[in-house]
Order: sequence, then C-alpha cells, then structure tokens
Amino acid sequence: MKIAVIGSTGQLGTDVMKTMRDEHEVIGFTHENLEVSDYNSCLKLKEHHPDVIINTAAFHKTDQCEDELVRTFSVNAIGARNIATLSKEIGATTIFISTDYVFDGNKKEPYTEDDPTSPINSYGISKLAGELYTKQNPKHYIARVASLFGKAGASGKGGNFIETMISKAKNKEAISVVDDMWMSPTYTKDAADMLKRIIETKLPFGTYHVANQGYCTWLQFAQEIFKTANLNPALKPIKTHQLQVKAARPKFSALKNSKLSESGLKMREWRTALHEYLVEKGHAIPPV
Repeated sequence: MKIAVIGSTGQLGTDVMKTMRDEHEVIGFTHENLEVSDYNSCLKLKEHHPDVIINTAAFHKTDQCEDELVRTFSVNAIGARNIATLSKEIGATTIFISTDYVFDGNKKEPYTEDDPTSPINSYGISKLAGELYTKQNPKHYIARVASLFGKAGASGKGGNFIETMISKAKNKEAISVVDDMWMSPTYTKDAADMLKRIIETKLPFGTYHVANQGYCTWLQFAQEIFKTANLNPALKPIKTHQLQVKAARPKFSALKNSKLSESGLKMREWRTALHEYLVEKGHAIPPV
C-alpha cells in the first residue's frame, strides 16, 4: 500500500512514518513542501498516487487559535476539505486526525464516538469543521486522539507536557498543575500503531476514538511521571480557573474507544504507555 503522511515531522506524524514504513511505501510531507490550506499545493499528492492520505497537519496552539482564526480554520478546516476533495478525486482513503476538544467536557464519563459534539473553543470548532469536510470523501476515517505525548515532541509547542515537567523538576522550579481537568493521555507510538491496524484490517469507514485506555487529571499524570522517573518536586495542585489562558478547555474530555473495542482492537492503559516512553527517553530504569 502507498501511504502519504502530511505533517510527517510532527509529534504524531513522526511515529506514523516509522510505523507505516515497515510494511508499506510511505511518502512524507511537511508544511514546507505541502501547505494543506492551499489546494494547488495539495495537488502534488496526485503525482504519487497514494492509496491512503493521513492528514496529521494541524494548528493546535489552543490559546493562539483564539487570536489567529484565519490561520486556525485555514489549516484545520480548509486543509481537511482540500485533502478530502483531492482524495475523493483520486480514489484514496482519507484519515483525518481530530481531537477530544470537539466535546464540551460536561459529561462525567468518557466520551464515545456516538456522543454529540459541542466544542467550546476555536481550535475544537475548527477541528469539528475539519471532520465535517472530511466526510465529503466516503472513504474516510476520522481518528480522534487526546493529550498526545511522543518522542519527537510537538514542534509548535516546544516539546510535550512530560518533558516540560521533568525539566522543571530537575531545575527545581515551582510546578503547578490542574487537578480538575480530566483527559486520556495518549502515546503517539500507540496511536500510530492503531492507525496502521485500522488500515490493514479495513475497518468500516467512519469515526474512531484512538486513545490509550483510562483517564486521569493533569495532576495525576504529573504525579505518575515523577514517580516513574524517581523525581520528587514540590507539586502544587491548582484549579482550571486559576490558569492564565485565553481559550476555554473542556473539564472532562476523556475518550472511550468504543468502536475499536467492538472490532476487537484494544489499546493499552495510559500508565503502561507512559512508563515505556519514560524508559525509551532515558528518564526511567527499565523494569527487571
């Protein structure tokens, strides 16, 4: 199978490239050689005749999205439309990477694929628009991921939450983390592996939640990081309303992979994935 990966050097895109390369012909595109918001730029995909186009490109600086609406919707919505339109034209399958932020966070248990969407910030609205545009191509998968962490780090955000926490702890900085915002931490390596399995097992087209099992608060996530990395910083719990942020965040955006489970596909628990990540990055000692 020939697979095109847009956003190939990003946090998720890097692992998608690594995972798919084992058994497929993979072509990677970065924003420097393909701009998803420009349809003419997307036309270069035609030269490669891909069977699958995985669109991991996104503008995801949540607070900045509130100030840069044109850029936000150009990349996350119009970009998705361009890829879906081109995919349909050449008969390729589209995979659009979406987010837990399409939900409002008012639910008290993990969201399933059938729950109604109701984003509360510009980033979430733009990604939901991207989902709707993606559906223009009947051959599509929408993969909702959440709270990603990967070895490549998020270039637009300067790493990831784990690396930020460890750096602060080693520098003996004061650390404050919210204890009232729940989510599903997800290792990009696991998400990439599941995308590969979705393609290879030819699951029915549609929307799938692709997150490590379980959920926690950001504070609990930080505590697990420090415990595994054998660090003991001063950690102060704070509430969401104390954050100096522009965009509203859902209070509870944990995801449940209901449709994957129905298909017999499972992802491991987030703690297990986190421990492996920390070992691979040299932050923790491998279990005996």
